[in-house]
Amino acid sequence: MSNKTFIPAFRAKVGDWQYYICTMKYAEVERQVKFAYELAGNADLGTMIQRGISLRTKEITDYLLLSEHRFLGSLIVAAWGGSPNYQAIGMEDPEGLLKGIDQSFGVLTFDGTQQYFALDGQHRLRAIKDALKSNVELGKEDICVLLVSHFDTEEGRLKTRRLFTNINRNAKITTTAENIALDEDYGISIITRRLLQTHEFLKQPGLVKVFQKTGEDGELVLAGNSIPKSDPKAFSTITVMHEWLKDLAFHLPKEISDKGVRPTDPDLEHSYDVIAKRVDELVDNCGDLRTQLKRATSARELRAPKDREPKGHAFMRPVVQRAVARTIRQIIDQETLTWEETLSRLSKLDWHIGKAPWTSVFAESTDGKSGKMLGGKENTNLLSDLIRCHIAPQSKQAIKKARREYKEIRGQAYPFAEEQLFEYLSAEDEQQLTTEEEQLTTEAEPA
Repeated sequence: MSNKTFIPAFRAKVGDWQYYICTMKYAEVERQVKFAYELAGNADLGTMIQRGISLRTKEITDYLLLSEHRFLGSLIVAAWGGSPNYQAIGMEDPEGLLKGIDQSFGVLTFDGTQQYFALDGQHRLRAIKDALKSNVELGKEDICVLLVSHFDTEEGRLKTRRLFTNINRNAKITTTAENIALDEDYGISIITRRLLQTHEFLKQPGLVKVFQKTGEDGELVLAGNSIPKSDPKAFSTITVMHEWLKDLAFHLPKEISDKGVRPTDPDLEHSYDVIAKRVDELVDNCGDLRTQLKRATSARELRAPKDREPKGHAFMRPVVQRAVARTIRQIIDQETLTWEETLSRLSKLDWHIGKAPWTSVFAESTDGKSGKMLGGKENTNLLSDLIRCHIAPQSKQAIKKARREYKEIRGQAYPFAEEQLFEYLSAEDEQQLTTEEEQLTTEAEPA
């Protein structure tokens, strides 16, 4: 009995959730409530159940230690392992004044058999823990806790992740990476997570970067749109991959790309299979990336080989991945080529980052040993235009325009002449080109 803690609580219900409203001493919160638990098979994704703890925590800690008017809002806490031990308590009420009220009142028992983690209020929880290190007397003070049940099953994890996302989406904007890791309604996010956990290529540890680092107190720096040149494992990031998976979701049920409606399980299963196959075909046709990664000593050596960075693999750069996927989607949507035709033409490109069209976003150093990425919007837009010119040009005018913009933006002539890019012009554009050339020849003939 000495290890048990009894806490008075009200039992309540909303939607499909049963929860408990109680007060807990700061000392009990500090002892019982944790920050992060793995709610997914991928450890990185599970870690993201904890919101990043920022400098805001110190402000709350100082507030607890220094202000006599201190007050903190409630914590929302999930009980890991099922419903807490709750015992309803009846009250003596001879006059019937409490009819109905006593049915919702009882006692929660904390006996050490369950674990608890914060769904909302991570900054406040961190501040409480830190403040008690300086002033143990604060442990006697109270905070309101809303306690929900979390079941360690697939359905339970799904339900808890959805609650976390909804709480934070409605109270404070969550980051893109957090929504990807936790959203249980958006089909692309669901498929992204599944690919990271089950896809033969993408599930490799560290291959898709979820977050950049963690600090001693659990703060997270989430992976964004770039990868450090020296990263030894990463091929892409969760944010970038999520973006190009959107583009690979063409010709699939519209609910897969609808953020407001969860697709049916059959649609999710079918879409996963299709997208997984497209990922395989994409990485194999973009410079035979899968094979190249297996042969390389590290991802860093493939991405930016020492003293030979221009020889690095272009598809190891997130900006290139996004541009390629975006261009493919444009081509498919406009019915210019089929998926198979598009990949075939992509496979014929030179995938060294120091070669065109990748030089739209990569500038080689004067000694030819290194270089730098050019992240401006004009560079990324130019890259998409030039990829299109190489594999499915829309017109002669589009080729001329892209080459002209390259010279304006990069300050040098584009390595491919117009005639080299005319190879894939449509029959209609070829006829137009022939007519224009004949007109120029006629005009040049002497009278």
